[in-house]
Amino acid sequence: MLPAQDTKHLNEQDPDQLRIHSIESMGTHDGPGIRMVVFAQGCEFRCLYCQNPDTLDVKGGKFIPLEEIVRRAKNMKGYFGDKGGVTISGGEPMLQRRKLKKLFEMLHSEGIHTCLDSNGRLNTPDAYELLDETDLILLDVKHINDEWHKKLTKVSNVNTLKLAEYRESTGKPMWLRYVLVPGWSDQEEYLHELGQHFKDYKTIEKIEIQPYHKLGVHKWKMLGMKYELEGVEPPSVELIEKARGIFSQYFKEVKVN
Repeated sequence: MLPAQDTKHLNEQDPDQLRIHSIESMGTHDGPGIRMVVFAQGCEFRCLYCQNPDTLDVKGGKFIPLEEIVRRAKNMKGYFGDKGGVTISGGEPMLQRRKLKKLFEMLHSEGIHTCLDSNGRLNTPDAYELLDETDLILLDVKHINDEWHKKLTKVSNVNTLKLAEYRESTGKPMWLRYVLVPGWSDQEEYLHELGQHFKDYKTIEKIEIQPYHKLGVHKWKMLGMKYELEGVEPPSVELIEKARGIFSQYFKEVKVN
């Protein structure tokens, strides 16, 4: 695992540039419609199944001017249609929240929909300011039980749940995302508990089940990092359908990505 990192500078330095890992055009799994997906660099979570461990280091990646991101997005507007737009993923994009607020303002001035894919780690006034400029948040809830959340990510889920509570208070839309890992996040009682926790939220449009996979394992090995889920296999069709059935009792739409 990477050592503890000083993430403050990500939010402060180079206000007109975003530190990113990569940009994907024509994305179809990170928000509504066709999207340009920008993967921000740096993350405080240490998810055992992270498929992009090369995005964790806050000193990695490269800088790209905000204006360049907007220019690329404008060139893609013809593909976005009525639903598409720009999604900022990661890593954890909120580490660069002030820059992203400015970027989202610039995108909105061009009539481009904004989406934020976040683990909800940060609960600060400037994080809320970014959320207020965000059309849709994809909130990654790794586990509803705090102890299991710590086992999976090395940090608590308290801030994630508080961020969801704030988003609900604004009345602006939110999707939940849940990675289904056999033996780690598939416990029936906790799937019900997650549903119970969010069942009265009005802003949640859907929950997306993301079945665990091993496509990023080779990156851990290339980085010389120990992969702690060695031997864990992707969930079976039966397990996925069981989780879908449970979530369907609490959410109006359940999608498997």
